[in-house]
Amino acid sequence: MTHRRQRMKLTRRQLLTASAAGAAAISLPLGVHAQGKPAIRVLIGFPPGGATDAIARAVVERLQPLMGQPVIIENKPGAGGRVAADLVLQAPADGLAYMVAPNATPTFLTLVPGHNIKWDITRDFSPVASLATYPLGMGVALNTGATNAREFVEWARKNPGKSSYGTPGMGGQNAFLGVQLAQTARIELPVTPYKGSPPMVTDLVGGHVPSAISLMDGLMAHHRAGRIRVIGIFTKERSPLMPDIPTFAEQGIDVTSGEGWTGMWAKAGTPPAEVQRMQAAVRQVLAMPDVRELMTQRLWVYPTFRDGAQTDAVQRAELAHWAPIIKASGFRVE
Repeated sequence: MTHRRQRMKLTRRQLLTASAAGAAAISLPLGVHAQGKPAIRVLIGFPPGGATDAIARAVVERLQPLMGQPVIIENKPGAGGRVAADLVLQAPADGLAYMVAPNATPTFLTLVPGHNIKWDITRDFSPVASLATYPLGMGVALNTGATNAREFVEWARKNPGKSSYGTPGMGGQNAFLGVQLAQTARIELPVTPYKGSPPMVTDLVGGHVPSAISLMDGLMAHHRAGRIRVIGIFTKERSPLMPDIPTFAEQGIDVTSGEGWTGMWAKAGTPPAEVQRMQAAVRQVLAMPDVRELMTQRLWVYPTFRDGAQTDAVQRAELAHWAPIIKASGFRVE
Protein backbone atom coordinates (compact mmCIF):
# COMPACT_ATOMS: atom_id res chain seq x y z
CA MET A 1 0.00 0.00 0.00
CA THR A 2 2.75 2.41 0.94
CA HIS A 3 4.64 1.66 -2.23
CA ARG A 4 1.48 2.23 -4.27
CA ARG A 5 0.91 5.64 -2.64
CA GLN A 6 4.52 6.58 -3.37
CA ARG A 7 4.07 5.53 -6.96
CA MET A 8 0.84 7.55 -7.21
CA LYS A 9 2.49 10.62 -5.63
CA LEU A 10 5.42 10.30 -7.99
CA THR A 11 3.08 10.06 -10.94
CA ARG A 12 1.16 13.18 -9.87
CA ARG A 13 4.44 15.02 -9.31
CA GLN A 14 5.58 14.06 -12.77
CA LEU A 15 2.30 15.22 -14.24
CA LEU A 16 2.50 18.56 -12.42
CA THR A 17 6.06 19.04 -13.62
CA ALA A 18 5.10 18.17 -17.17
CA SER A 19 2.11 20.52 -17.04
CA ALA A 20 4.26 23.37 -15.73
CA ALA A 21 6.85 22.76 -18.40
CA GLY A 22 4.14 22.72 -21.05
CA ALA A 23 2.68 26.00 -19.80
CA ALA A 24 6.13 27.60 -19.74
CA ALA A 25 6.81 26.42 -23.27
CA ILE A 26 3.68 28.17 -24.52
CA SER A 27 5.03 31.50 -23.30
CA LEU A 28 8.58 31.03 -24.59
CA PRO A 29 9.81 33.22 -27.46
CA LEU A 30 10.30 31.90 -30.97
CA GLY A 31 14.04 31.41 -30.57
CA VAL A 32 13.53 28.90 -27.73
CA HIS A 33 10.74 27.03 -29.54
CA ALA A 34 13.18 26.48 -32.38
CA GLN A 35 15.89 24.78 -30.35
CA GLY A 36 15.18 21.58 -32.28
CA LYS A 37 16.46 23.23 -35.45
CA PRO A 38 20.13 22.74 -36.38
CA ALA A 39 22.57 25.39 -35.18
CA ILE A 40 23.93 28.04 -37.49
CA ARG A 41 27.73 28.30 -37.20
CA VAL A 42 29.46 31.65 -37.65
CA LEU A 43 33.20 31.20 -38.09
CA ILE A 44 35.67 33.93 -37.18
CA GLY A 45 39.22 33.56 -38.47
CA PHE A 46 40.79 35.48 -35.59
CA PRO A 47 41.23 34.80 -31.86
CA PRO A 48 38.79 35.88 -29.14
CA GLY A 49 39.35 39.35 -27.75
CA GLY A 50 40.49 41.01 -30.97
CA ALA A 51 38.68 43.69 -32.96
CA THR A 52 37.11 41.35 -35.52
CA ASP A 53 35.90 39.02 -32.78
CA ALA A 54 34.38 41.91 -30.82
CA ILE A 55 32.53 43.28 -33.85
CA ALA A 56 31.27 39.82 -34.79
CA ARG A 57 30.03 39.05 -31.28
CA ALA A 58 28.20 42.38 -31.03
CA VAL A 59 26.04 41.17 -33.93
CA VAL A 60 26.07 37.36 -33.84
CA GLU A 61 25.19 37.03 -30.15
CA ARG A 62 21.86 38.77 -30.89
CA LEU A 63 20.88 36.75 -33.95
CA GLN A 64 19.37 33.65 -32.34
CA PRO A 65 15.87 34.99 -31.49
CA LEU A 66 15.66 36.62 -34.92
CA MET A 67 16.73 33.51 -36.80
CA GLY A 68 14.55 31.18 -34.74
CA GLN A 69 17.35 28.68 -34.16
CA PRO A 70 20.66 28.44 -32.29
CA VAL A 71 23.49 30.60 -33.65
CA ILE A 72 26.97 29.75 -32.36
CA ILE A 73 30.35 31.43 -32.81
CA GLU A 74 33.44 29.39 -33.61
CA ASN A 75 36.84 31.08 -33.51
CA LYS A 76 39.14 29.42 -36.05
CA PRO A 77 42.20 31.69 -36.10
CA GLY A 78 45.02 31.28 -38.55
CA ALA A 79 46.57 32.52 -41.79
CA GLY A 80 44.86 35.91 -41.77
CA GLY A 81 41.39 34.38 -41.76
CA ARG A 82 42.10 31.70 -44.36
CA VAL A 83 41.46 28.81 -41.94
CA ALA A 84 37.89 29.96 -41.28
CA ALA A 85 37.28 30.64 -44.98
CA ASP A 86 38.46 27.15 -45.91
CA LEU A 87 36.15 25.60 -43.31
CA VAL A 88 33.12 27.47 -44.63
CA LEU A 89 33.87 26.17 -48.11
CA GLN A 90 34.17 22.62 -46.78
CA ALA A 91 30.69 22.82 -45.27
CA PRO A 92 27.49 22.21 -47.27
CA ALA A 93 25.93 25.29 -48.89
CA ASP A 94 22.80 24.97 -46.76
CA GLY A 95 22.71 28.23 -44.80
CA LEU A 96 24.21 26.73 -41.65
CA ALA A 97 27.76 28.09 -42.03
CA TYR A 98 28.87 31.70 -42.40
CA MET A 99 32.13 33.62 -42.09
CA VAL A 100 32.64 37.02 -40.45
CA ALA A 101 35.89 38.68 -41.49
CA PRO A 102 37.51 42.06 -42.06
CA ASN A 103 37.94 43.21 -45.65
CA ALA A 104 41.62 42.25 -45.39
CA THR A 105 40.69 38.57 -45.56
CA PRO A 106 39.01 38.54 -48.98
CA THR A 107 40.99 41.42 -50.47
CA PHE A 108 44.56 40.84 -49.40
CA LEU A 109 44.51 37.05 -49.26
CA THR A 110 43.33 37.25 -52.86
CA LEU A 111 45.87 39.80 -54.07
CA VAL A 112 49.08 39.08 -52.16
CA PRO A 113 51.17 36.36 -53.84
CA GLY A 114 52.24 33.47 -51.68
CA HIS A 115 49.05 32.99 -49.67
CA ASN A 116 48.36 29.85 -51.72
CA ILE A 117 44.60 30.10 -51.40
CA LYS A 118 42.47 27.70 -53.41
CA TRP A 119 39.36 29.87 -53.68
CA ASP A 120 38.20 33.00 -55.47
CA ILE A 121 36.29 35.39 -53.20
CA THR A 122 34.07 36.61 -56.05
CA ARG A 123 33.28 33.10 -57.28
CA ASP A 124 33.27 30.82 -54.24
CA PHE A 125 31.59 33.08 -51.65
CA SER A 126 28.32 35.00 -51.54
CA PRO A 127 28.44 38.30 -49.63
CA VAL A 128 25.64 38.48 -47.08
CA ALA A 129 26.07 41.92 -45.52
CA SER A 130 28.56 44.37 -44.10
CA LEU A 131 28.50 44.88 -40.34
CA ALA A 132 30.74 47.86 -39.65
CA THR A 133 33.11 50.40 -41.18
CA TYR A 134 36.01 52.09 -39.45
CA PRO A 135 39.07 54.22 -40.13
CA LEU A 136 42.58 52.87 -39.85
CA GLY A 137 45.03 55.25 -38.26
CA MET A 138 48.55 55.72 -36.99
CA GLY A 139 49.67 56.13 -33.42
CA VAL A 140 53.18 57.25 -32.48
CA ALA A 141 55.22 56.74 -29.34
CA LEU A 142 55.74 59.73 -27.08
CA ASN A 143 59.51 59.42 -27.35
CA THR A 144 59.34 60.50 -31.01
CA GLY A 145 58.17 63.93 -29.89
CA ALA A 146 55.78 64.06 -32.86
CA THR A 147 52.32 65.56 -32.35
CA ASN A 148 51.07 65.38 -35.95
CA ALA A 149 51.81 63.68 -39.26
CA ARG A 150 54.23 66.31 -40.58
CA GLU A 151 56.28 66.21 -37.38
CA PHE A 152 56.47 62.42 -37.55
CA VAL A 153 57.68 62.60 -41.16
CA GLU A 154 60.41 65.04 -40.12
CA TRP A 155 61.38 62.78 -37.21
CA ALA A 156 61.59 59.79 -39.58
CA ARG A 157 63.84 61.72 -41.96
CA LYS A 158 66.18 62.62 -39.12
CA ASN A 159 66.15 59.10 -37.67
CA PRO A 160 66.33 56.69 -40.61
CA GLY A 161 67.83 53.94 -38.48
CA LYS A 162 65.12 54.22 -35.83
CA SER A 163 61.96 54.84 -37.86
CA SER A 164 59.58 51.95 -38.45
CA TYR A 165 55.91 51.13 -38.06
CA GLY A 166 54.22 48.21 -36.38
CA THR A 167 51.43 46.27 -38.00
CA PRO A 168 49.31 43.37 -36.68
CA GLY A 169 50.52 40.93 -39.32
CA MET A 170 51.98 41.15 -42.81
CA GLY A 171 50.31 41.37 -46.17
CA GLY A 172 47.19 43.22 -45.02
CA GLN A 173 45.69 46.69 -45.34
CA ASN A 174 47.64 48.05 -42.36
CA ALA A 175 50.95 46.99 -43.86
CA PHE A 176 50.22 48.44 -47.31
CA LEU A 177 49.05 51.74 -45.84
CA GLY A 178 52.51 52.01 -44.32
CA VAL A 179 54.06 51.34 -47.74
CA GLN A 180 51.88 54.06 -49.27
CA LEU A 181 52.75 56.48 -46.47
CA ALA A 182 56.49 55.93 -46.91
CA GLN A 183 56.27 56.38 -50.69
CA THR A 184 54.07 59.47 -50.52
CA ALA A 185 56.09 61.18 -47.78
CA ARG A 186 59.42 59.96 -49.25
CA ILE A 187 60.73 58.52 -46.03
CA GLU A 188 62.29 55.25 -44.95
CA LEU A 189 59.73 53.38 -42.88
CA PRO A 190 60.43 49.66 -42.46
CA VAL A 191 57.64 47.45 -41.18
CA THR A 192 57.72 45.59 -37.86
CA PRO A 193 55.09 42.83 -37.98
CA TYR A 194 53.35 41.54 -34.85
CA LYS A 195 51.08 38.61 -34.15
CA GLY A 196 48.00 40.70 -33.50
CA SER A 197 47.30 44.17 -32.13
CA PRO A 198 47.74 43.71 -28.35
CA PRO A 199 51.52 43.08 -28.35
CA MET A 200 52.02 45.82 -30.95
CA VAL A 201 50.14 48.40 -28.88
CA THR A 202 52.04 47.32 -25.76
CA ASP A 203 55.33 48.02 -27.55
CA LEU A 204 54.01 51.34 -28.86
CA VAL A 205 53.04 52.49 -25.37
CA GLY A 206 56.44 51.39 -24.08
CA GLY A 207 58.28 53.26 -26.83
CA HIS A 208 59.79 50.06 -28.28
CA VAL A 209 58.28 50.69 -31.72
CA PRO A 210 57.99 54.34 -32.85
CA SER A 211 54.68 54.05 -34.69
CA ALA A 212 51.89 51.64 -35.48
CA ILE A 213 49.02 51.41 -37.97
CA SER A 214 45.87 49.79 -36.65
CA LEU A 215 42.15 49.91 -36.04
CA MET A 216 41.35 52.68 -33.64
CA ASP A 217 39.99 50.52 -30.83
CA GLY A 218 43.54 49.55 -29.89
CA LEU A 219 44.85 53.12 -30.05
CA MET A 220 42.23 55.60 -28.85
CA ALA A 221 42.12 54.64 -25.17
CA HIS A 222 45.89 55.12 -24.91
CA HIS A 223 45.67 58.35 -26.91
CA ARG A 224 43.01 59.75 -24.57
CA ALA A 225 45.13 58.74 -21.57
CA GLY A 226 48.19 60.50 -22.99
CA ARG A 227 50.27 57.33 -23.34
CA ILE A 228 50.61 57.63 -27.14
CA ARG A 229 49.51 60.15 -29.74
CA VAL A 230 47.24 59.31 -32.67
CA ILE A 231 48.51 61.59 -35.44
CA GLY A 232 45.96 60.85 -38.15
CA ILE A 233 43.59 58.50 -39.94
CA PHE A 234 43.91 57.20 -43.51
CA THR A 235 40.48 58.16 -44.83
CA LYS A 236 39.25 60.94 -47.11
CA GLU A 237 37.30 62.69 -44.38
CA ARG A 238 37.38 62.87 -40.60
CA SER A 239 35.43 60.20 -38.79
CA PRO A 240 32.35 61.12 -36.71
CA LEU A 241 33.66 58.59 -34.19
CA MET A 242 36.70 60.77 -33.47
CA PRO A 243 36.16 64.19 -35.07
CA ASP A 244 39.22 65.67 -33.36
CA ILE A 245 41.60 63.32 -35.20
CA PRO A 246 42.74 64.80 -38.55
CA THR A 247 43.18 62.84 -41.76
CA PHE A 248 46.61 62.40 -43.29
CA ALA A 249 45.30 64.09 -46.44
CA GLU A 250 44.45 67.33 -44.66
CA GLN A 251 47.98 67.29 -43.27
CA GLY A 252 49.43 67.22 -46.77
CA ILE A 253 50.01 63.45 -47.10
CA ASP A 254 47.61 62.06 -49.69
CA VAL A 255 46.95 58.54 -48.39
CA THR A 256 43.19 57.97 -48.26
CA SER A 257 42.56 54.24 -48.75
CA GLY A 258 42.39 53.44 -45.06
CA GLU A 259 38.74 52.64 -44.46
CA GLY A 260 38.35 49.13 -43.14
CA TRP A 261 35.15 47.15 -42.90
CA THR A 262 33.86 43.89 -41.53
CA GLY A 263 31.43 41.69 -43.41
CA MET A 264 29.67 38.35 -43.47
CA TRP A 265 29.90 35.76 -46.25
CA ALA A 266 28.23 32.44 -47.07
CA LYS A 267 29.43 29.72 -49.38
CA ALA A 268 28.41 30.30 -52.99
CA GLY A 269 25.32 28.26 -53.81
CA THR A 270 23.69 28.85 -50.43
CA PRO A 271 19.92 29.14 -51.04
CA PRO A 272 19.05 32.82 -51.64
CA ALA A 273 16.22 32.57 -49.10
CA GLU A 274 18.71 31.62 -46.37
CA VAL A 275 21.08 34.43 -47.31
CA GLN A 276 18.22 36.94 -47.32
CA ARG A 277 16.96 35.66 -43.97
CA MET A 278 20.39 36.19 -42.39
CA GLN A 279 20.73 39.55 -44.13
CA ALA A 280 17.43 40.75 -42.67
CA ALA A 281 18.42 39.62 -39.18
CA VAL A 282 21.78 41.42 -39.41
CA ARG A 283 19.99 44.60 -40.50
CA GLN A 284 17.72 44.39 -37.44
CA VAL A 285 20.62 43.86 -35.05
CA LEU A 286 22.61 46.80 -36.44
CA ALA A 287 19.60 49.05 -35.84
CA MET A 288 19.43 48.15 -32.12
CA PRO A 289 20.39 51.16 -29.95
CA ASP A 290 22.53 49.09 -27.58
CA VAL A 291 24.50 47.62 -30.50
CA ARG A 292 25.07 51.04 -32.02
CA GLU A 293 26.27 52.37 -28.68
CA LEU A 294 28.57 49.40 -28.12
CA MET A 295 30.15 49.73 -31.55
CA THR A 296 30.63 53.50 -31.54
CA GLN A 297 31.51 54.09 -27.89
CA ARG A 298 33.56 51.02 -27.05
CA LEU A 299 34.79 49.50 -30.31
CA TRP A 300 35.38 52.75 -32.25
CA VAL A 301 33.59 51.40 -35.32
CA TYR A 302 30.45 52.56 -37.08
CA PRO A 303 27.57 50.09 -37.58
CA THR A 304 27.14 50.04 -41.34
CA PHE A 305 24.64 47.77 -43.05
CA ARG A 306 25.14 47.00 -46.72
CA ASP A 307 23.22 44.21 -48.38
CA GLY A 308 24.90 41.45 -50.35
CA ALA A 309 24.94 43.32 -53.68
CA GLN A 310 26.33 46.48 -52.10
CA THR A 311 28.98 44.51 -50.23
CA ASP A 312 29.95 42.76 -53.45
CA ALA A 313 30.35 46.11 -55.25
CA VAL A 314 32.57 47.50 -52.47
CA GLN A 315 34.63 44.32 -52.47
CA ARG A 316 35.21 44.40 -56.24
CA ALA A 317 36.14 48.10 -56.17
CA GLU A 318 38.63 47.43 -53.39
CA LEU A 319 40.22 44.55 -55.31
CA ALA A 320 40.62 46.83 -58.34
CA HIS A 321 42.14 49.61 -56.22
CA TRP A 322 44.72 47.52 -54.37
CA ALA A 323 45.77 45.16 -57.18
CA PRO A 324 48.21 47.57 -58.93
CA ILE A 325 49.55 48.89 -55.61
CA ILE A 326 50.38 45.42 -54.33
CA LYS A 327 51.85 44.34 -57.67
CA ALA A 328 54.06 47.43 -57.83
CA SER A 329 55.29 46.84 -54.27
CA GLY A 330 56.66 43.41 -55.17
CA PHE A 331 55.55 42.12 -51.79
CA ARG A 332 54.80 38.43 -51.37
CA VAL A 333 54.31 36.11 -48.41
CA GLU A 334 57.34 33.88 -47.94
